[in-house]
Amino acid sequence: MEWIAHHRVHVIVALAVTAPLAVAGALVPARTSLASAATALILVAVIVAIASTGSRVAGYLASLSSTLWFDFFFTHPYGSFDIHGRDPREITICLLVVGLAVTELAARGRHHQRVSKEESQYVALVRELTDLAQTMPGPRLIERAEAMLVDLLSLRACRFDRQIAELPMASILANGEVAHVGMAWPVDAMGIPGPEAQIVVVWRGRTFGRFVITPTPGEPISQERRSVAVVLASIVAANLAGDREVT
Repeated sequence: MEWIAHHRVHVIVALAVTAPLAVAGALVPARTSLASAATALILVAVIVAIASTGSRVAGYLASLSSTLWFDFFFTHPYGSFDIHGRDPREITICLLVVGLAVTELAARGRHHQRVSKEESQYVALVRELTDLAQTMPGPRLIERAEAMLVDLLSLRACRFDRQIAELPMASILANGEVAHVGMAWPVDAMGIPGPEAQIVVVWRGRTFGRFVITPTPGEPISQERRSVAVVLASIVAANLAGDREVT
């Protein structure tokens, strides 16, 4: 079971190719009494099962495999990839189209579910740090924010610095964009530029320092995560604006 969990992607891809063959082979004895449309629906169910647990690639492979084996076993002439007759040809094409459509819907559903889960986590982070800022002194709040930023941005390290760097350094801006050497950096593709970058801690026009971050090289970070990081830094700035000393 551990091996299967570790190689889950490969297992699902293998099933995407072999499961339609296994199901189609099992239905061959009943093909004289089972309507072609019913057989196609059974194979669609196989595609749905694969697409709902795997990736787009797995769903596409399952759709293609199901279509090929439906053609091979259930259209005349049997045992050939030729198709004679308009109805079998239309059913075969419909099977492929429905399989691809189901795969796309499943992929979009997983994406929306993942986005919803991530947004809930972001809200929880902001709420937690906001609550802590009501009672926690600046130094301890900064430590908690540093830990949050490490997890949020997949950083190698993070530290708070009261001084703003004199030398140019890549910065995560208020809108989540990353500015580096005067240009917008493609973080979604190339990750945050290093070896270090910064998030300036600002509240109502006052600068209280910066978080110096050490990014993981080449690790893409979404704009949503970067925007949340800026919000966390703003919460720290608001806390420090209450005349709490930072040591």
